[in-house]
Amino acid sequence: MSRSLRTIAAIFATIAIFTTACGTEAGQETESAAPTQAAAETDAPAERVVIGFSQANGGDVWRVNQTNNVRDYCTEYIPGAEVIVTDAQGDEAKQDADVDDLIARGVDVLLLTPLTADALTPAAERALDAGIPVITLDRAVNVAVTQHIGADNKLIGRTAAEFIAETLFNGEGGRIIEIQGVLGASATTDRHDEFVAWLEENAPNVEIVANQTGEYRREPALDYMEDMLQRFGPGEFDVVYAHNDEMALGAVQALEDADRLDEVAVVGIDGQNEAIQAIADGKIAATFTYDNAGKEACESAAKLVNGEEIDPEWVLETNQIDATNAEEWIGKGF
Repeated sequence: MSRSLRTIAAIFATIAIFTTACGTEAGQETESAAPTQAAAETDAPAERVVIGFSQANGGDVWRVNQTNNVRDYCTEYIPGAEVIVTDAQGDEAKQDADVDDLIARGVDVLLLTPLTADALTPAAERALDAGIPVITLDRAVNVAVTQHIGADNKLIGRTAAEFIAETLFNGEGGRIIEIQGVLGASATTDRHDEFVAWLEENAPNVEIVANQTGEYRREPALDYMEDMLQRFGPGEFDVVYAHNDEMALGAVQALEDADRLDEVAVVGIDGQNEAIQAIADGKIAATFTYDNAGKEACESAAKLVNGEEIDPEWVLETNQIDATNAEEWIGKGF
C-alpha cells in the first residue's frame, strides 16, 4: 500500500474510532439523564399548600388584626403554606371578583369574611362547586359552607339589651340611639334583631329613638352622633348602643366634644383594647368580646389539608366587660 493510501486509511480509521466513542458517550448521557430526572421527581417536595383569605374590608383595627392573625397562624399551623390575602375595601362586587381570582389560583382552602351574606353567597357556592373547602369567619353566607366560625351574635344582641335595660336603666325604661354595622351583614342583622326582640319581650318601656348604620367605622359613627346631638337635647336619650367598639369610640368622641358624655352611657361590642381602657376610665359602660376567628380558621384549615374532618360550626366564647371587671381585661383585647 502506498504511503498516500495508508494515510487515507488512517484518517478513516480515526474518524470511525471518534464516531464510535462519541456515540457511546452520548448514549451514556441519555441513560444517566433519565435516572437523574426520575430521582429529582421522587425527591421533589410536595406541592405547596395555598390558603386564600378574602377580607371584606381591611380598613379598621378589628379587621387588620384579623388579617394579621390569618397570615401568622396559617403559616404557623401549615409550615411552608402560601397565604394569599385580598381586600375588597367594602365593595361587594370587588369581593365577588376577589373570590373568583382565588378560585382561579387554585387555593386549597378559602377563608371568607363576607361583606354581606346576600352578595357573597354566590361566590361561596362557586368555590364549593370547584371542590374548594370554604370557611366563613365572623359573618356568614346563605349557604352551608364547610365551617362557619364566630361568636354568637344573637346572644350578644340579647345580652346587650338585658344589660342596658336592667343595669343601666334599672328596669325603669329609657331611650336608646342605635348605631348599626354594615347593613345586610349577618352580624349586623343578629345584633339588631335579637336586641330589639329582647327589649320588646322583656322591657317594653325601653325605646329606640333613632338608628342608622355607621358601617362599623369610627368616623361615620362620630358624624352620625354629632347629628343626633343636634336633634336630641340633654335628657332626650340615655344610651348609645353601637354594634362595635370603633363606632362606640366615635360616639364617645362626639359626646365628649359636646360636653354631654356624663349624661349618656355607651355600649359597644368586640373587646378592643382602647374600648376596654375607656370602660376603666368611665367613658364606656360595657363591651362584649368578639374574637375575629383568624387563629381558629387557620387551625381548621390545617386539619382540612391534612385530611381531617371539622365541625360545620365553631361557636366562640364571648365575655361581658364592664366597670366590674375592666381592670382585669386591660391589654387582653386587640
